[in-house]
Amino acid sequence: MTSEDGRKTPERVIPITPVPATDQTESVSLYEAHKKIYARSIGGVFARWRWLLVFLTQAFFYLVPWFQWGERQMVLFDLGARRFYLFGLVLYPQDFIYLTGLLIISALSLFLFTAVAGRLWCGFACPQTVYTEIFMWIEHKVEGDRSARMRLDRNGWTFEKIWKKSTKQLLWIALSLWTGFTFVGYFVPIRDLGAELLALHGTWQLFWVAFYGFATYGNAGYMREQVCKYMCPYARFQSAMFDKDTLIVSYDPARGEMRGPRNKKLDYKAAGLGDCIDCSLCVQVCPTGIDIRDGLQYECIGCGLCIDACNVVMDKMQYPRGLIRLSTQNGIAQKLTQSQMFKRVLRPRVLLYSSVLIGLCIAMMVSLVGRTPLKVDVVRDRAALSRIVAGGKLENVYRLQIMNATEGVRSYRIGATGLQGLSVVTDPLVEVGPAESKWVSVRLQIPYGSAEPGSHKVMFDIAAREDNARVSEKSVFHVPR
Repeated sequence: MTSEDGRKTPERVIPITPVPATDQTESVSLYEAHKKIYARSIGGVFARWRWLLVFLTQAFFYLVPWFQWGERQMVLFDLGARRFYLFGLVLYPQDFIYLTGLLIISALSLFLFTAVAGRLWCGFACPQTVYTEIFMWIEHKVEGDRSARMRLDRNGWTFEKIWKKSTKQLLWIALSLWTGFTFVGYFVPIRDLGAELLALHGTWQLFWVAFYGFATYGNAGYMREQVCKYMCPYARFQSAMFDKDTLIVSYDPARGEMRGPRNKKLDYKAAGLGDCIDCSLCVQVCPTGIDIRDGLQYECIGCGLCIDACNVVMDKMQYPRGLIRLSTQNGIAQKLTQSQMFKRVLRPRVLLYSSVLIGLCIAMMVSLVGRTPLKVDVVRDRAALSRIVAGGKLENVYRLQIMNATEGVRSYRIGATGLQGLSVVTDPLVEVGPAESKWVSVRLQIPYGSAEPGSHKVMFDIAAREDNARVSEKSVFHVPR
């Protein structure tokens, strides 16, 4: 190489040292083999809250499709008829904005709860968590506690193992199929669905019952924590909603370290030990198999079972509770009290989420209360844009779809305005049944020559005779040249 002044500079050489060949070859796997987690059962405040949420969510899920509202199912998403029935509401595809609003409100609620108190949804109400808890409860009742399940899996296939495994599988399959049947019952009237399945009719209904049942069986029975760890995107982007004042399940290292086993009568402070006795009970009860003492991890679903387990140990050792507790990163680092931490809840992020969420909820309620239970679609007859009829009249033909979004029979009067001499020559009264839609043909006429050639705006006015429901829809009246 030559420098700018023309002098040669020595080349830099990176030395390469050859590795001596050996007869031993080491292979490194890029994939970690899955290790089954044997979660230990524990009682406590958080365990009771989890089971309360399990009961409430599943009571709602399994019972609601069986309730009737008048002559129909109380909650039904009838995709075939393109109608959604929610208690006293009848929603049509034109009401899709309400579904959009509901999804936005749900997302903002999730953001708000996450910013305030971490993964509350994951730990207590997520279907994956709920069904995993139910399946694990069945496993515990059939196969025994944690040590008994581990011993059963280690041993060979005996009569006891075959009987217990078979019983567990039958219960899992029965629960999964009933869950799939209930899920499909939200889209097909559940009483008719039961009769069709018993008669072996309804191929696609049977397919979806089996499909959703299989998904429940696989996710809750086998995949369990792997869904939360590897499949759920929420675990990955939750850190974007966390800050140092978010309530999370926290281990206090200043109080717990150095950890180690000890005798209850030992003066552990003098021995340089912390409050943690390294019993690993917090790891044994964790449904995702993590060690909360290693700090906040994305696998943590915030269920709080490690708090219940640690408090049990602290009570036995006669130490103060709260070595593992719901706290914030600032609370642990600055040793804040509960009141000081809760004062930090009203921070800009939380206030922003709350204000937007409240505004959307109010707008949604106002829109639903002021919603007109009548929908009208106007379609021009494509066969004839305009024609001259007897009496020297110019006529346009339209098709109106009138949708009655109430639970009673309604009579509607059809009128039209927009052109001089415009009249409705078909029967202006139309009767539509409860929660039904009806197509009607409407003919509009004007005196020939009363309007210039071209397209003219007209308004259809449809009003219910029984109430104040009224809808106006625009269209055009074509006058040929």
